Amino acid sequence: MIETRLTAELKALADAGLSRRRRILESPCGRRVTVDGENLLNFASNDYLGLAGHAEIAQALAAGAIKWGAGSGASHLVSGHQSPHEALEKEIAALTGFPRALTFSTGYLANLAVTPTLAGRGAAVFADKLNHASLIDAMQLAKAQGAEVRRYPHNDMAALESMLAGTAAPTKLIVSDAVFSMDGDLAPLPALFALAERYDAWLIIDDAHGFGVLGAHGAGSLAHFNLPPSPRIVLMGTLGKAAGVGGAFVAGSHSSIDYLLQKGRSYIFTTAQPPALACALSKSLQLIAEGDARRAHLMARIAQLRDGLSHLPQPLLPSITAIQPLIVGDNDAAVQLSQALWERRLWLPAIRPPTVPPGTARLRISLSAAHTEADIDALISALHALT
Repeated sequence: MIETRLTAELKALADAGLSRRRRILESPCGRRVTVDGENLLNFASNDYLGLAGHAEIAQALAAGAIKWGAGSGASHLVSGHQSPHEALEKEIAALTGFPRALTFSTGYLANLAVTPTLAGRGAAVFADKLNHASLIDAMQLAKAQGAEVRRYPHNDMAALESMLAGTAAPTKLIVSDAVFSMDGDLAPLPALFALAERYDAWLIIDDAHGFGVLGAHGAGSLAHFNLPPSPRIVLMGTLGKAAGVGGAFVAGSHSSIDYLLQKGRSYIFTTAQPPALACALSKSLQLIAEGDARRAHLMARIAQLRDGLSHLPQPLLPSITAIQPLIVGDNDAAVQLSQALWERRLWLPAIRPPTVPPGTARLRISLSAAHTEADIDALISALHALT
């Protein structure tokens, strides 16, 4: 039978405790949500600033749809690049400090554009082993196009420098997450930038989980480390996490962005996002830039959680960000703990391989500026009771 292999592989996933399921969200994204008919406190989303359900953003979206219609009608390079898209790209460039930005429908598409396009045949790509799946897939595309691809141990600058020193490739790219999505830790961006300077390499940074949260005015991880918007840096950020809407951007020099516009296949051959989303994102960027109080509240909740869970038998990984992973280890144990929390009306999905390495199944606690002190206390109490 044609489906025999699929059925066998699905059974193997279930037997290993690795089956995934979708929950049906029956309310807007927020600190409290209705999921599969249950009202829960939400620690599962990447809505770090609590903007996904913000009324002003929703109003901007509705007004944009009334003025600009439901869709863009074509790719950016055909007839789909409308005034709201152009305005949004200029606003992103201003916030991040780069000369120019390019918007994408998703962060995945953005990452699939950057590394393969800039690498080219004969290039050498050096990537952190814990990079996001979209960066890993981008590396595979670069490899298929004739680039050499090597992965260095997580945040190991000595290993990376050894690799850089040992290559004669004319074009070199260092590729890293800024905030690692399953561990919550930061890449050593100043050290990465120093190596990029020393070995004349591009530095490709995925700031999906830092943009809006870190740095002055929420400009992101580069701003957190006071790194300048150098021509050798290409910055990717998503707009569906802290920004609360959807899509992504790539920011860089005039020449690097124009090169991606001219040659990036996942930009050229994709229909542009609806212009109403760009209208909503313009409002979101304004709220991010003015959001110091939101970020301060979020950092206070992070400190509260880490202090409250400091004596649990399961460790929290070191993280100053909104991503607070609680390591459980065994797949089934992680699922059982997640279910026990669900029964206490707390939503924390279990994260298992292949998203994380075998033996490191975890609860990925995702905090938001929308969470209250009482919310965090409720989570701390539940985890102490269950572990």
